[in-house]
Amino acid sequence: MTPTDQATLSVRSTADLLAAVPFLLGFHPADSVVVIALRANRIVFVARGDLPDFLTAPPPSAGGAGEAAARGPGETAARGPGETAARGPGETAGGPGETAGGPGEAAAQLAAVVARQGVETVTIVGYGPPARVTPVIDAVTGALGRFGLPVLDALRVTGDRYWSYVCADPGCCPPEGTRFDASASQFAAAATFAGQVALPDRETLVRQVSPVDGPAREAMRQATRRAESRLQKLLDRAAPADPRGRRALRRAGRSAVRIAMLRHRTGGRLTDDELAWLSLLLVHLPTRDEAWQRTGGEDWQLALWTDVLRRSEPDLVAAPATLLCFAAWRAGQGALASVAVERALEAQPDYSLALLLAETLRAGIPPSTLDGWDAPDRSRQEVLRAR
Repeated sequence: MTPTDQATLSVRSTADLLAAVPFLLGFHPADSVVVIALRANRIVFVARGDLPDFLTAPPPSAGGAGEAAARGPGETAARGPGETAARGPGETAGGPGETAGGPGEAAAQLAAVVARQGVETVTIVGYGPPARVTPVIDAVTGALGRFGLPVLDALRVTGDRYWSYVCADPGCCPPEGTRFDASASQFAAAATFAGQVALPDRETLVRQVSPVDGPAREAMRQATRRAESRLQKLLDRAAPADPRGRRALRRAGRSAVRIAMLRHRTGGRLTDDELAWLSLLLVHLPTRDEAWQRTGGEDWQLALWTDVLRRSEPDLVAAPATLLCFAAWRAGQGALASVAVERALEAQPDYSLALLLAETLRAGIPPSTLDGWDAPDRSRQEVLRAR
């Protein structure tokens, strides 16, 4: 589904809420803390962090905790997968009572991202055993309180049971926990019927954008060699008035991007040679920016950049990974955006557009920031940096 035809689903109970979380994130969380933020009784933002990042000090400086999902106004529950992802370079949020590293610092970072969304109340859910979950729940509750955000409920999920840290009524919240089956809930059935997906875990999502291997990899290796020869011939034939072939590269790049987008928009797929040619031209920043300017969050664009990312040679993945990150962010698929930007920064840690998008995700900037934006791609960068 696209952001404009997403389903609106109601959460009517704690079991519904727990069933909604995997659809909001796009995968079933484990060893995690999730903050579900509401405005006017509507879920508008969901943030996830890995428990290990809260229990060790300091949090990682890149690819760390904190996937977040920013929802648009007027949505009652989950559209999943989770919308913007705040996963990447760590941020230290100032405020009283923070500690250097450990649960306090990571909790402050997570709370700062949530607070920026202008939400009114939150519910916290920790996934794991009590010894790991409880200190993180306490730290996140305290950090949210310093931002003036009331916690409606704080839950721990271990196996097929949940416990509340807020409710002390044994008739409502028994000490042995409350059994639930998220997969059997009406919410899960409705979300699945609406076409929403909750993968088994985050690693499944990572595998969906992993490089092709075997014969497909060898075919792409050969296609890339042919593309390199083609590129050299293009530069050799450049006119004297274009000594470095910049204009020739720009023309070739614009054509390759348009061919790729037309092919995927009409349900097709690039050949190995076409994709190898595009992957080489994307190294040229004007071509990358041409592609970026034309990329939104439509399903076919997600399919295009996923395909280019998976099939490109390892030293050429920074650009397509970053374009996939942007497309996923615009589509509201935060977990996918997070995975894609990690791929980009693994391939090229100083890739500036990937760093900008990682910061955008980490800060929880909503996709609506660029709604209706029709300025050149450089202005896109300026808008995101200004936020």
